[in-house]
Amino acid sequence: MKYMLIMRDSDAAIEAAKEVPFEEIIARMGKFNEQLVEAGVLAAGEGLTPAEEGFVVDFDEDPPIVTDGPYGETKELFNGFWMLEVSSKEEAAEWAKRVPLGPGSKIEVRRVSGVEDFPQDNEWIQKEVGWREELEGKSRA
Repeated sequence: MKYMLIMRDSDAAIEAAKEVPFEEIIARMGKFNEQLVEAGVLAAGEGLTPAEEGFVVDFDEDPPIVTDGPYGETKELFNGFWMLEVSSKEEAAEWAKRVPLGPGSKIEVRRVSGVEDFPQDNEWIQKEVGWREELEGKSRA
């Protein structure tokens, strides 16, 4: 099963992180990532740039409206993610509890839907299976 761990911080957590040397933060995250790799559960993971560098596409209008960041409240934003391939929800929770974050931070954990979660006789699901196989072939080449 694939699970996404989504990192969220409060304003207080962001301020507290400013008190910790950046090299220390990188080392903590690096050690955690190394554990994920050594356990063979890391499928992907990335940090994200600040919301000020992003934008939102709002579909309440036609055509959709693009608004530059920052947007939303800090607690609504996410700062990075890990994609884990684990055997259970419980295993995902155990990894999430190990993320090196402090007070004011949260990890939202969500199972990633697979093609097996959808009707297999659907034309678009069948195409999705083909696209994934094609992408896998390209990544091995």
